[in-house]
Amino acid sequence: MRGKQKNKAAGAAIEKLRTRIDKVDRHILELLNSRACLVMDVGRAKAREKSDFYVPEREREVYRNLLGRNKGPFPNNAVKSVFREIMSASLSLEHPIKIAFLGPVATFTHQACLQHFGSSGDLLPKKEIEDVFDDVEKGRADFGVVPIENTIEGVVNHTLDMLATSSLKICAEVMLEVSLALMNKSGKMQDIKKVCSRPHALAESKNWLKNNLPRAALIDVSSTALGAQMASVDAETAAIASLAAAPLYGLRIIEKNIQDSANNITRFLVISKRQHKKTGSDKTSIMFSVKDAPGALYAILKPFAKKNINLTKIESRPVKTKAWEYLFFVDLDGHLSDKKVKDALAELERGCSFLKVLGSYPKSQ
Repeated sequence: MRGKQKNKAAGAAIEKLRTRIDKVDRHILELLNSRACLVMDVGRAKAREKSDFYVPEREREVYRNLLGRNKGPFPNNAVKSVFREIMSASLSLEHPIKIAFLGPVATFTHQACLQHFGSSGDLLPKKEIEDVFDDVEKGRADFGVVPIENTIEGVVNHTLDMLATSSLKICAEVMLEVSLALMNKSGKMQDIKKVCSRPHALAESKNWLKNNLPRAALIDVSSTALGAQMASVDAETAAIASLAAAPLYGLRIIEKNIQDSANNITRFLVISKRQHKKTGSDKTSIMFSVKDAPGALYAILKPFAKKNINLTKIESRPVKTKAWEYLFFVDLDGHLSDKKVKDALAELERGCSFLKVLGSYPKSQ
């Protein structure tokens, strides 16, 4: 009898708490709609002034203010995720933005889009990296998202080549932890004769494949999601893709986390026509070329050392039109508007045969 009374009392206490939660939820809803009205007013003001609707430095300021004030118990990463979606929905009220990305849906680039822009943007999957650049250059998309490098497999050369010739600017970067899964129609390893995925994904899981599927043919395709599409129509084909691809293409997960390294992170770039203002925690990307000569690279990088500017990445690519000349892709700390960055680049330009500033943008958090 006492047990029943205790259960009844506990049930009543829970109902009271749920009633209070419902009241808080209604208050949150009212505040969200009040915020939305203010955002729409901002959108109308921006339209009159013909200013940018998407301002990454403002987003960074919102995150910084919120996380600085958060006393818990709601964790910071959850606060950021919630407000990512609030700002995404708000931006769609101001001005629906179109984002081209290396598709199809459920690729890691698609996930990077969602991580950066939220789910309210108009996401446009493209077959090739050059199609993403083309859409942004011709105004069919406001932004593009493309992969640039992976911690295991290195740089994506096609993206570097497009940056060398395009007039677009890098306006943001996105870091995404990559978790690879093996999947097919049946969920049975013994049915697999072929494995399809992006070359980088196959390389990132080569040891697992060698130990578990040594006789399977490895097929390079343009994206992990395309590999999942192929597996969905062929019982003998498996795909290495994201977990999100399995339900989308009707596949069953055989094994999760088959990547050889736990530290598997891919960096993506957001490209647009505009250069954005500094946030106080920025990175600048440049591309330059020098003639092949002893000490040439050492001499050309001296301005950065003199100005105490940290170089976070250096990557080289051969110049396709000239033998033994190279393009260097460099990331450095600071914004183009910083005096020491501006002075270092001016000195660099005097000593190189080609210099292109690819953009200044907020560092990924």
